[in-house]
Amino acid sequence: MRMRLERLVLALAFPLAGCGALSYYAQAVDGHLAIMAKAQPVAELRAAPETAPALRAQLALAASIRDFATHELQLPSNGSFRSYAAIDGKYVVWNVVAAPEFSIEAVQSCFPIAGCVSYRGYFVQADADAHASELRAEGLDVHLYGVAAYSTLGWFDDPLLSTFIDYPDAQLARLMFHELAHQVVYLRDDPTFNESFAVAVEEEGVRRWLAATGRDAMLERFLVQQARKREFIALIDDARARLAALYAEPLDAQRKRAAKVAQLAALAERYAALKSRWNGFDGYDRFMNAPNNALLASIATYTQRLPEFRRLFAEANGDFAVFYARVRAIAESRPAKAALH
Repeated sequence: MRMRLERLVLALAFPLAGCGALSYYAQAVDGHLAIMAKAQPVAELRAAPETAPALRAQLALAASIRDFATHELQLPSNGSFRSYAAIDGKYVVWNVVAAPEFSIEAVQSCFPIAGCVSYRGYFVQADADAHASELRAEGLDVHLYGVAAYSTLGWFDDPLLSTFIDYPDAQLARLMFHELAHQVVYLRDDPTFNESFAVAVEEEGVRRWLAATGRDAMLERFLVQQARKREFIALIDDARARLAALYAEPLDAQRKRAAKVAQLAALAERYAALKSRWNGFDGYDRFMNAPNNALLASIATYTQRLPEFRRLFAEANGDFAVFYARVRAIAESRPAKAALH
């Protein structure tokens, strides 16, 4: 399988660029195949006497979530999350997002299969750091962050990973539902469509799973978290609107730069006020340490079209099969930047 995959990816990469593109694809191939080589069937690990009890319990939990995803959320029934791979570190991939100094839109990276996305992912942090440094040297705003999981869009059976297997129950379910949703509908060249759709699926999926499994206290906490999330998203949307208006003004670069600094400082103040209403909840601090255009763009990728998908789900009367069919029809009718009607 390794040789077939390498040949496929490298053949597709050749029309795009020279050595830089090939080296990027090579690290993606090597990184993914290294993970797949470590994957072991969950059923075998759960039965093996040498498996640690804590891991066995988490694998059992993941298996029950996986079954719920298929039977109750109509997510794909395949080999994804039916195996487990232990890897080093807290993250499996490091994503690099970039945006121009005076733009709230992320720079797009385009690939043969996935199409255009708003980031570049690296399996080695040093490679991500190097790419981020190159982008900063070009004058771009850059946001670099680690991720615990990624989707191959159904091309391979994505395994459970040690990077997220110990997540709290709701977070584990959220991540699994999100990644499986990418296998249901994926619109090339429109990352905001794809991520907002997957977030809509994860939100309703987690709510239903917590309710169905009698996790009432967890469900109550989840609903509180969702309310805070909506407030945070509104804060980010407002900041992006303010910055977009600023960048459209006919100002010279120096004045525009100073105004940008002031806008980001004001965002930090508004976030501090929001936290005080949350009694000090700091779950979004990791986003607000050094906000810039790239950071705001990366958040918007997952949230900008979320209200549209929530509305579409409500119009489907909560029926996942109907919801997926309508989203798929929209994606197929307009291959890029589809509008939800």
